[in-house]
Amino acid sequence: MAGKKAAYSNSKDLRMRERLAQEAARLIAEEGIKDFQVAKQKAALRLHAPQTHNLPRNDEIKAALQEYQRLFKADTQPRQLRRLREIGRAAMVYFEAFEPRLVGAVLDGTADEFSEITLHLFTDTVEELTIHLLNQGIPFEQLSLRPTMPNGDTCEVPGYRLVMQEAPVLLLVFERKGLRQAPRCPTTGKPMERFSLNRVEELLRLED
Repeated sequence: MAGKKAAYSNSKDLRMRERLAQEAARLIAEEGIKDFQVAKQKAALRLHAPQTHNLPRNDEIKAALQEYQRLFKADTQPRQLRRLREIGRAAMVYFEAFEPRLVGAVLDGTADEFSEITLHLFTDTVEELTIHLLNQGIPFEQLSLRPTMPNGDTCEVPGYRLVMQEAPVLLLVFERKGLRQAPRCPTTGKPMERFSLNRVEELLRLED
C-alpha cells in the first residue's frame, strides 16, 4: 500500500510540474515575461499552488515554450524570429570591430515579439564602445548585469540598451579575454552558446 501511495504521489508531482512548466511557458509567450523564475512563481499562483516546492527546471520551461510556440504561434513566431535574426546580423556588422557574438533567445530560436537581440561585445576598455555610440549619435541606456561564470563566480558586466530598426538590442561588454570563457546559460547552467557573424550568416542561409 505504501508503495502505491508513493507512486501516486510521484505521478501527481510530475503532473503538477508539467502543468507549471506549461503555464510558465504560456505566460512567457503571451505576456512577455522573460525571467523564468518570475514566470514559475506567477504560474504557481495561477494554478493555486503558491507554496509548492515542485517547480519545474528552466530547461523544462524552455521545452514547454518551444512546444507552445509550435502549437499556437506557428503562423507568427518563425517570422518574428527571422526578422530579429536579420536585424541581429545587421547589428553585428555594425559593431564588427568589437567581435560581436549573438546569444540568447534570438540564437536558440525561442525569440518572439517580446524579445530583444542580445550581443556580447569585446573590447579593451568599455569607453571605446561609449565613444563609438556617442560619435554615431545613437541614443542608449546604460546598465550593468551580473552573469554567472563557469567557475560559479559572478562578475559585473556593463551593458547598453538601444534600438536598431525598431528592435530592442542589448549589448553586454566583456574584456577581450572574455571571448574564451562564456558565462553560464541561465537555462542549462552550461557555458552560453555564442555565434559569430559568420555562423549567424550560415544560420540564416540554412533557413532560406
